[in-house]
Amino acid sequence: MVPNIGVLGRYTYLATELFWGAIAAALLYRANALRKAAVTILALYPIAYLWDRYTLAIGVFDIKLRTGIDVAGIPLEEHLFMAVVPGLVIGFHETIFGDGSDEGDEEIPNATAVDETSTGITG
Repeated sequence: MVPNIGVLGRYTYLATELFWGAIAAALLYRANALRKAAVTILALYPIAYLWDRYTLAIGVFDIKLRTGIDVAGIPLEEHLFMAVVPGLVIGFHETIFGDGSDEGDEEIPNATAVDETSTGITG
C-alpha cells in the first residue's frame, strides 16, 4: 500500500518537491552535471512558466495540498517543479550515460579540416 503523504496538509506538494529535488541535486552532483542542468533549466524555465500559467488559468490542475504561496501568478511549488523535473531527468541521464566531466564547451572537431596523415600525404 502506498503511504498517504497527505498528512502533511498544505505542505504536501512542497515536501514532495523538496524530496525529489534533493535526489535530483545528489544525482547531478555525483555526475558532475550541476552546470549542465542549471543551463538547461534556465533555458526551459520561460516555456515551462508560460505553459504552467496557462494550464492553471484554464483549470487543467487544481492543486489542493499546497502552501497557498503564489509567486508571479503560480504556486511556489510549481516553480520548484519546473526545476526539479528537468534536474531529475538530467541527473539520471548523466549518472547513466555521462562521463563525469562538466565541460559544456568541449571542442568539436572541424569536419572540413583535412588531416595530412589520414590522406596519405607526407611532406
